[in-house]
Amino acid sequence: MADDQEKDLQKFLKNVDEITNLIQDMNSEDPAVQEKAVLKTEERLLFTEGDQEEDGCRTTLNKTMISPPQAPTKDADEINSEAFLAFVEKDAKERAKRRRESRVLADALKEKGNEAFASGDYAAAILCYSEGLEKLKDMKALYTNRAQAYIKLGDYQKALVDCDWALKCDEKCTKAYFHMGKAHLALKNYIVSRECFQKILEIDPQLQKQVKDYLNQVDLREKADLQEKEAHELLDSGKDTAVTTKNLLETLSKPDHNLLFYAGGIEILTEMMNDCTERTLFRTHNGFSIVNGNEVIRRCFSTAESGTVEETVCVCVLRLWQAVCSGNEENQRLLVVHPDMGRLLPSLLASGVLTIRQQSLALLLQLAQTENGRSLIINHLDLTRLVEALVSFLEFSDKKANSAMGLLTDLALEERFQVWFQASLPGVLPALTGVLKRDPKVTNTSALSQCIAIMGNLSAEAASQRQMSASEEFGDACLGLLARCEEDVDLFREVLYPLLGLVMNLCLRSPFVSEAWAMEVSRRCMCLLNSQDGGILTRAAGVLSRTLSSSLQIVEEALGAGVMKKMIKFLKMGGQNASRYAIKTLAICTNTCHEAREEVIRLDKKFSVLLTLLSSEDEILAGNAALCLGNCMEVPHVATSLLKTDVVKVLLKLAGRDAQQTAMQLNTGIALGKLCTAEPRFAAQLRGLHGIEILHSTTKYISDS
Repeated sequence: MADDQEKDLQKFLKNVDEITNLIQDMNSEDPAVQEKAVLKTEERLLFTEGDQEEDGCRTTLNKTMISPPQAPTKDADEINSEAFLAFVEKDAKERAKRRRESRVLADALKEKGNEAFASGDYAAAILCYSEGLEKLKDMKALYTNRAQAYIKLGDYQKALVDCDWALKCDEKCTKAYFHMGKAHLALKNYIVSRECFQKILEIDPQLQKQVKDYLNQVDLREKADLQEKEAHELLDSGKDTAVTTKNLLETLSKPDHNLLFYAGGIEILTEMMNDCTERTLFRTHNGFSIVNGNEVIRRCFSTAESGTVEETVCVCVLRLWQAVCSGNEENQRLLVVHPDMGRLLPSLLASGVLTIRQQSLALLLQLAQTENGRSLIINHLDLTRLVEALVSFLEFSDKKANSAMGLLTDLALEERFQVWFQASLPGVLPALTGVLKRDPKVTNTSALSQCIAIMGNLSAEAASQRQMSASEEFGDACLGLLARCEEDVDLFREVLYPLLGLVMNLCLRSPFVSEAWAMEVSRRCMCLLNSQDGGILTRAAGVLSRTLSSSLQIVEEALGAGVMKKMIKFLKMGGQNASRYAIKTLAICTNTCHEAREEVIRLDKKFSVLLTLLSSEDEILAGNAALCLGNCMEVPHVATSLLKTDVVKVLLKLAGRDAQQTAMQLNTGIALGKLCTAEPRFAAQLRGLHGIEILHSTTKYISDS
């Protein structure tokens, strides 16, 4: 009896453990785990019912007493345990159902809160997230979203509490660490803030770039905090310049003075900004707000004309900004993030007053010296207006144009700028088209070439290519500048070289601007093949390799212009890019024109050049050489001249080689097929080398071509 009771107890405890695990699974955030737990619960309920019907209770018969037989009865402990288990299982099932319903409600409240957050109503967003948490207390997204809203309202302690709860729901929640890091940064807990951001990197190493930006913010804010402490200590000690800076700012904050008063005060203030202490005190005593918020000064920005007091005030303010921002990242941040600066700085850069344009450019060049400064410009200024203003400096023939293009080059190298450019190209394309319409004879050629090189680099992205090539005006501007540069290739070589690179990228998109455009570009490049400049020759050949396929007429004109002979010469001289362009040109021409095949046969005796290219490790060279050779095999009796070569072995090796581009195997298979068709003795060689199987294997690439 004791053994039976012990077994029943162990069975009961085992059931309790199993049911506890099921309850935990049904409370999981993973829907798949929840569903699996519900199914297991239902199976247990069915099993329990069956078990109750089949399993009788153990009884003990006392043989020493004469007693009437008794009906079997269940042990009281077993009855209690089974009833308890049934109740727990039923409760778990009901809980899982209620949880699913609560999640639906919580998700709806989260979306409502997100909408409120997006509209800037952070208090309403907090209410929605809080209501959602009443429905589902372990939904981490509601905690992190509410923490973000608290940060927007400056309630950093509540944000930290929500981040802690989110981490209790998921200890690897990167969003929780991100908001926690921001809250600690605002509270000036720099060490803890760094730890939070570094924890993100431990959890997800792919977020390295974002973490780097966050850590940089911590460093800058900590540095700024230290600067402010030192500056105030010097102010309290009575340092003359520190006290004077404070007093000057108080004087300038008084409204309704005349313009000369403000101009003089700002000049004196600028002269005092010699070290970090004065620049920091300018910030801590609201220097930016005093200057930017002064209505008299603000009016000067929009009304300044050359030779007026308004011009003097604007120039003084721009020089002051340069002085206070020199080597002071926090001052740079406060200046650029001001809501008015997004449009003001680009508009000053495009001002009709030369001195204002010069000082605006000097300020932006100063900001762009650091990665942090470039990020501020890209993230906060109106980039369309900024690009328009910068390219307008091409009207100057001196170093101002070079400085402006240098700034644009630095910005264009930033990933954020490239993302913006692709998304905003329609808005900036007219300004870029205007650059291409400039006359190189009266434009700073160095600056112009730099600007065109920027366009060429940005056009390497498919999205930018598509938009540029779709603009007929942009394409015509390229063609017009190409024609103007052709008038004196040596004089305008600096402009022509990047221009050909831009045109090459445009020709990657199909269809072209128009067939007529492609024909005219091709004719221009055929003329440029007479140049003595290696770079110009290579890029002209590159453009041709991309335009010839658009029209048989272009191919015929290329034949008449002696292009085939020049391409063979390129191949004999070597050089990877030039060779790639040359063999592709030959492949296109021989693929569409019988006269081109005969020309290759005449120029490349015994196919020595093509056979050499077939052995190249460069897949593009080898694949196009195979295509060109196969095309030439269509000329009667030509294949026989290759009988004494190992061309079949070379082609089989290519066909069986692992390649990143299937075009090489396909072209090789086609060449083998044409070779064997033209000269049956090659078919015998192919069978002797067991090459039929390899030849068949290349046919699978036909569907991919």
